[in-house]
Amino acid sequence: MLILGISAYYHDSACALTNDGDIVAAAQEERFTRIKHDPRFPHYALDYCLSEAGITFADLDHIVFYDKPFLKFERLLETYLAFAPKGFKSFSTSMLVWLKDKLFLKDTLLRELALHGERGDLARVLLFSEHHLSHAASAFYPSPFNEAAILTMDGVGEWATTSVAAGRGKEIEILREIHFPHSLGLLYSAFTYYTGFKVNSGEYKLMGLAPYGTPRYAGTIREHLVDVKSDGSFRLNMDYFDYCTGFTMTNSRFNDLFGGPARRADEPLTPRHMDIAASIQTVTEDIIVRMARNIAATTGQKNLCLAGGVALNCVANGRILRDGAFEKIWIQPASGDAGGALGAALAAYHLNFGNERTHSDGRSDRMKGAYLGPAFSQDDIEERLHALGAVFDVEADEVVLRKCVDDLVAGKAVGLFQGRMEYGPRALGSRSILADPRSAAMQSQLNHKVKFRESFRPFAPSVLCEDAGTWFELSADSPYMLLCADVVKDKRRIMTDEEQKLFGIDKLNSVRSEIPAVTHVDYSARIQTVHKETNPRYHELITRFKERTGCPVVVNTSFNVRGEPIVCTPEDAFRCFMGTDIESLAIGNCYLEKSQQNPQFMKDYINAFVLD
Repeated sequence: MLILGISAYYHDSACALTNDGDIVAAAQEERFTRIKHDPRFPHYALDYCLSEAGITFADLDHIVFYDKPFLKFERLLETYLAFAPKGFKSFSTSMLVWLKDKLFLKDTLLRELALHGERGDLARVLLFSEHHLSHAASAFYPSPFNEAAILTMDGVGEWATTSVAAGRGKEIEILREIHFPHSLGLLYSAFTYYTGFKVNSGEYKLMGLAPYGTPRYAGTIREHLVDVKSDGSFRLNMDYFDYCTGFTMTNSRFNDLFGGPARRADEPLTPRHMDIAASIQTVTEDIIVRMARNIAATTGQKNLCLAGGVALNCVANGRILRDGAFEKIWIQPASGDAGGALGAALAAYHLNFGNERTHSDGRSDRMKGAYLGPAFSQDDIEERLHALGAVFDVEADEVVLRKCVDDLVAGKAVGLFQGRMEYGPRALGSRSILADPRSAAMQSQLNHKVKFRESFRPFAPSVLCEDAGTWFELSADSPYMLLCADVVKDKRRIMTDEEQKLFGIDKLNSVRSEIPAVTHVDYSARIQTVHKETNPRYHELITRFKERTGCPVVVNTSFNVRGEPIVCTPEDAFRCFMGTDIESLAIGNCYLEKSQQNPQFMKDYINAFVLD
């Protein structure tokens, strides 16, 4: 049974294709259009999924949209009535959009789908899931567990903002929900907005900023903004928020509470902003851990699956794991709305049509390493690079890997483009920029000369799975870069008295470990464990780096610049290579050196994208 899942019209639209419950292909539309978080109907992603499977549009048995638009419209109306007449301007603006595009979404979907092929029964094969059910399905069905509790946390779906479910075999049962406007995702986004970052894209910046500050506003948040119960359930004090009735996340009372207006994006970050970031991160973690403990106690489950945008908070995920209420946790790598496309397809297969899951061994998941996007043959790569005017050598695998390691050891930034593109927001060694983690200067160099982004942002380590425990305080696999853990103590450097007195961004330049380029100011790292079974070529590259240096870790950051989606095609990779200070590039078996390229291809690349 071929089922296509679709998420669209909010942010991060995507398509995912399953065949008898097996995941065939999945990709976000942004990778093809080059528009970050593209919300439009995913035409390119749909065509890719059909092409990857070698089928036509008419071969699809069912198409499933990831939520129910009428329930969202109901929320809009009831929210307005609850706050009326306040918020009429916001309501009327939203109403125009709904009446034009969203209220009759089924007709819109049928019209867009019809562009991909003829079929007379299109309306019959189109199904709708519920938003949080799609998230829950995306987390449970690909997980390695036959039974698990499922926790979904995001901004808002139709009504639900947090949901707890139980998964057993092919069944998922929603146990309880927290409803809009009370939302942990929107609470975190309110602070994202207040500290000057973009909502729905800057939350990870807030998380990265938090270790520079101290949580001195945590008590203020708990006293005034959020009432948290012993079981982790919560209610927000809407007197301080404007997202129900206005065009901003927070209001003047919120400003008064935290000592001033929201930071503009072009204003400098101050210690106050760092303390605010640390405070909301602490409160968020405390709520999630309290919730997880209650879920474990009430369900009796030892396994936990996570999805929804809040599940991308890898620091909180690490807290859950270390807390020990659950023996094992598994996080959907495409936890945000893009993953809803996959969840919708799997929910239809198992719940609507009653198909059993294949037995799981409790260890291996069904995500195929999240390598579910397009790949390019060697002949295709060479043809595309020739058309661009690129200068390259075609080498055997052995030589390509040796050259990558040589350049890493020499302190160069290396672009790696190989295999199928990743599904979800993390680059996992197929569309990555690599560097030597032992370099004290590398974090600053990558931020300023390659990524063109804020100096405070940390980089992630990719570590051989068999060596992870020797370098990080991590008791589980983290194949999708969704768990944070500290560098082990014997790899850390003892700080001097002067260094320990530093505050905020001043902490940045102090070397904290043997791998300073991936060690955050609190000794933490967002870890990817690399497995030979899912990405043998990347595993071999790091193995060879270890043989040369004794270090089984490389810096891994996504192959893009700030504001740009991760590269999808060889053309995307070459343009990014030529527009940054990446010094060498491996695309398949083609190896490119910057010094050999025509200088006319070096352009002002960063201004091609809207900053996130």
